[in-house]
Amino acid sequence: MSLRQYEYALAVAEAGSVTAAAELLRVAQPSMSQQIRGLERELGVQLFTRTPTGLVPTVVGRAFLREAEVAVSASRRARATARAGADELVGELVVAVQMGFGTRQLPGALGALRRRFPRLEVTVFEEPSSAELERLCRRGVLNLALMAACERSPADAHHVGDEEFVVVLGAGHPRLASDRVELRELAAEPWVRFDRDSALDAVLQNVLRNNELAPATAARVSQTATAVRWAAHGLGVTLVPASAVPQDYEHLVRPVFPVVPQPVIAVLRQGAGPAETALLELLRQESWQLSSR
Repeated sequence: MSLRQYEYALAVAEAGSVTAAAELLRVAQPSMSQQIRGLERELGVQLFTRTPTGLVPTVVGRAFLREAEVAVSASRRARATARAGADELVGELVVAVQMGFGTRQLPGALGALRRRFPRLEVTVFEEPSSAELERLCRRGVLNLALMAACERSPADAHHVGDEEFVVVLGAGHPRLASDRVELRELAAEPWVRFDRDSALDAVLQNVLRNNELAPATAARVSQTATAVRWAAHGLGVTLVPASAVPQDYEHLVRPVFPVVPQPVIAVLRQGAGPAETALLELLRQESWQLSSR
């Protein structure tokens, strides 16, 4: 078995067909088909099954692909480390961000990182679930994860700043006349909330419980931008990190009392290299204060 075969299998799982995977990796389709068949023969199992919608991994295939993803990620990091010179880094840096956190700070830090290492390629994706982020960290798939601190936070996590949560009100809402909104004043308001397994909804649950609030839930969404838009249109109020509010909606935002801060941590892969270390320091240098908006 070879890493190339692992990469081909992962591409087929992502694309849903050998033809699409071959186009994605810019290789000949017959060559990819041959490599996949050879991999299945060597393993003695069937990795994919054909369905009306395309090729999907079998149960055994899914288990194999999870380990193949770890191996391919480790190989990319090893190549990047080997090719890193004294003044430059090349290769791929994979960063996962818990949805809603570091929305303003991460682009600034990544921009500074790219100016320092222009040949470094960065892949960033958002993940709402704390459990899934922790799983990816344990598997070694990520170079760096940016997330809200919680009871299960790793002991070696690095604190980079604190997100202050703000309330988003509908246009014309009477509380917009105040500079700061007391949470108890929102007791009768319906709320636009987030998926139940997300860190954002966990923060809101704690806020409601600590302030003895039990309001109605108007809707649940999976994206902060959607929550802000729906709150702005009067569906209900919502509570989001200050940095996650798009500029066009800042006039509808108010700080809350009591203040709702949320520590944000960065978790680096074991044996982190210079790219991850540099990004960590750049994140710490970013401003995390509401007053800087």
